Amino acid sequence: MVLIAASLLLFTRFARPARTVVLVVSVVLFVVGLSPFSRFFVQSLENVYPDISQNPGHVDGVIILGGATSFARGQLRVGEAGSRLVAALELAQKNPDAKVIFSGGSSRVMMKEERTEADGARIFFDLAGLAPDRVIYENKSRNTLENAIYAKRIANPKPGERWLLVTSAFHMPRSVETFQRAGFDVVPYPVDYRSDGRLRDDFRPFSIAPDGLRLADMAIKEWIGMLAYWLHGYSNSSFDKAKEG
Repeated sequence: MVLIAASLLLFTRFARPARTVVLVVSVVLFVVGLSPFSRFFVQSLENVYPDISQNPGHVDGVIILGGATSFARGQLRVGEAGSRLVAALELAQKNPDAKVIFSGGSSRVMMKEERTEADGARIFFDLAGLAPDRVIYENKSRNTLENAIYAKRIANPKPGERWLLVTSAFHMPRSVETFQRAGFDVVPYPVDYRSDGRLRDDFRPFSIAPDGLRLADMAIKEWIGMLAYWLHGYSNSSFDKAKEG
């Protein structure tokens, strides 16, 4: 928006300062879009909690957060966060006695969504061959706070139980703290990493600017979400932990 507004001002008496703004914004977009900056930026979120996929330990229950499914023209779409569903399927198969809860309604506040993320997850798990009675679907939550409230209500966790929380690594800091704030002590099971984590690849520039800008945009939105939750008292230390990491 800033770039568009400045571009329009090029044809007015404010052309001189507008040229400066256009130049600065263009350079910033070029650097962020092509340089490895956004990879390290998203790692400030992804590196807060370790990857425990190789050794998850004892599992009493699994909670999967929505954000991976949607519908278009009646067809199921599985997005970039589809790793959440794949990881949950693997955990359910390896831990047949564990309870499994999928939490995801619709994030569209201004319009009613006929089919929810839970509906999409049900289709995915059914196609994957997971027994229908293995998963409890929560379809009312619209955000992470409601995920925590409704999931806890369904799970009714007992003292000593070990519940894994499955969501994207960049979303994990806000999710864990929100669940803890809701009185649900969960074990982070981060998936869907957007950075490789190896220095050789982390320092590699992006081939096209939109890829870097999209990653930076995602990380910025999550940091804003963390700040908003922190200001509203929905979370405490995750904001500080991610900032330090």
